[in-house]
Amino acid sequence: MSSQRAELIAQWEEHVARSLHGRLSIVELGRELGELYDAISEALATGGFSGRGEGYTVVRSLLVELSRNRARQGFTPSETAVSVFSLKTVVESLLSGSIEDVRAYLEFARLLDDLGLFTMEEYARTREEIISAQSQQLLELSTPVVKLWDGVVGVPLVGTLDSARTQVVMEKLLQALLDSNSAHAIIDITGVPAVDTQVAQHLLKTVVAARMMGAECVISGIRPQIAQTIVGLGIEFGDIPTKATLADALRHALVEIDKAAVVRAEGLL
Repeated sequence: MSSQRAELIAQWEEHVARSLHGRLSIVELGRELGELYDAISEALATGGFSGRGEGYTVVRSLLVELSRNRARQGFTPSETAVSVFSLKTVVESLLSGSIEDVRAYLEFARLLDDLGLFTMEEYARTREEIISAQSQQLLELSTPVVKLWDGVVGVPLVGTLDSARTQVVMEKLLQALLDSNSAHAIIDITGVPAVDTQVAQHLLKTVVAARMMGAECVISGIRPQIAQTIVGLGIEFGDIPTKATLADALRHALVEIDKAAVVRAEGLL
């Protein structure tokens, strides 16, 4: 293989480039396949056909880089796998038809199958990481914390409130309370389609977490249907103020701020 390196890499590059439809530059593809070809050749000379052995450490590192790049660039699993499996077709041109050649080719084909599976495992792992990161970003984007007034922050919730989202809401709300030095928080559930026992528990956890930071919470967006559901389920919000609209909740928070200001003023007299 080493004596025909340039020709074999050119053929390999042609096969791979055809499947990628020009979405990767020829220069980058040539560098990538050239490095992989040299690593495989060296591993074959020192480690035989055991693709999971120590002799293939460099090969596996290159395949990890290849699979991660393909996953981040949006290539499909098939487009990624062809970068490894197409080398079989290229090597077929070297066969002379002798039994020794056929046996060697079959061993080499099994090696590429193993390396291809390894590449797919790394590709899948990277895709899972990307999807997980995107999900986390969407959670954060879907739970903004906004400053409504001096000393008042609000969390407008839209959609279903589950455990993962509750954790994000808590973290962002507590950080916003700390950063803005606010003593009041409004959790608006106007955009929450339904409130059941689980959603209520998530809301209560968020309120308790905020209270531990010294902030009082108001829950707004209690529509008639939501109120009937809460009563029907026997859900108790205890001493947590609830309001029909965000405006009502903000008005309540401002009244509480004024009361606190009066108390402080009287204390100074």
